[in-house]
Formats: sequence, structure tokens, C-alpha cells
Amino acid sequence: MRILVVEDEAKVASFLKRGLEAENYAVDVASDGEEGLHFATTNDYDMILLDILLPKLGGMEVLSKLRDRNIQTPVIILTARAALGDRVQGLDLGADDYLVKPFAFEELLARVRALLRRRATGGTGVLRVGPVVMDPVAHKVYVRDHEVEFTPKEYALLEYLLRNEGSILTRAMIAQHVWDINFDTYTNLIDVFINHLRSKLQPYGCDKMIRTIRGVGYVLKV
Repeated sequence: MRILVVEDEAKVASFLKRGLEAENYAVDVASDGEEGLHFATTNDYDMILLDILLPKLGGMEVLSKLRDRNIQTPVIILTARAALGDRVQGLDLGADDYLVKPFAFEELLARVRALLRRRATGGTGVLRVGPVVMDPVAHKVYVRDHEVEFTPKEYALLEYLLRNEGSILTRAMIAQHVWDINFDTYTNLIDVFINHLRSKLQPYGCDKMIRTIRGVGYVLKV
């Protein structure tokens, strides 16, 4: 899953980026409201973490412009402003959650997982395609009832494929969601990781679930 962090405090932005990447999210960072709005309108994100007090363009205005353009990406506001009026304004403008600084990173992760789970699975949490079952909360994958270990990036790639079952995913789409904005699209890294997934699924007869669409990308289906 790909997350945009819009935060002008460099230390906070770096902390969020490192922590989220450690949880297998691809993370882009914008340091002001104008850059955040540009990133959010030109890239496809699964989640936006948005500060309110931003240079050039305030977070509330960024949120308002996103919703006016019918961009419905889930947004969690992260801010030091704890007043009831600010909370009400943010939620009325279309924020999905509001978290006051300072906050525990574990709580932020729980809120991110809850929103992504609700958006992708209707609240059930578990991703299931044929004999492949992923529990994003427990961070485990089972294939024919056997737990299978994946590296963080393999896990992120498999999660993206499972969440988009039956949809053809181009290499550009995979790069955007599983890596980040700095990914070198001229490498064969995506193909290498696809082969890693197939190798780990092969003992259970599930490697052919990941199908190559020649010249386009990949699709996962039973």
C-alpha cells in the first residue's frame, strides 16, 4: 500500500516515513501544502496523512480541494490543533480520522490499518483468493493452511495483488503502490519479486495464480 505524508517538520516526516516503511508501506513525503496537493492529484495513493499547519497551502484547504476534485483517498489529519472546532471542521471537510500530536505511533498504525481494511475488505480484514489467505493485522500468510514466510517487500507485493484480484496491474501501477516515487522503472526488479512469489507459492500448486500479461504487467486470479 502506498501512503502520502504531507508534513513540513522534517524530523516528524522522517520519523513517519521510516516507521511506515518498516511496516511494508511505500511512502512519499511532501513538505508543504502545494506539493502535497500536487502529489495527491497526480499519483494514486491508498492513504494520506495530512498536517494542518503547512506552508504555502494549509492542510484544511488541501483536503477541501481534494474532495472538490472527487479524490476520495482516505485522509488522516495529524496535527497539534486539538480544539473541538478544528476536529469538526476537518471531519466535515471529508477527513476520515483526526489524530492529535503527540501521538503513539502504534495508535497511528492501528488507525491506518483499520481504514485500509475497511476500504478494501468491507471490514473483514482478511484477504482471501482461492487457497491463499492473508491476515494484514497479524501480518501472516497461509497457503492451503500452511503458514508461508515472505520478506517485507514480497509481502507488500502479494498484498497489492490480492487486494486487486482479477485486475490487470501494470508495472507502473505496481511500482507506485509497492515501492515509492523514486523507484527506477527501467529495472527488472518487479519481475524478480514476482518470480520470488511464484517460487514460494509453487510447492502448494499456487504459482500459476500470478499470470503474466505480456507487455503489460500481471494479474492474480484463481
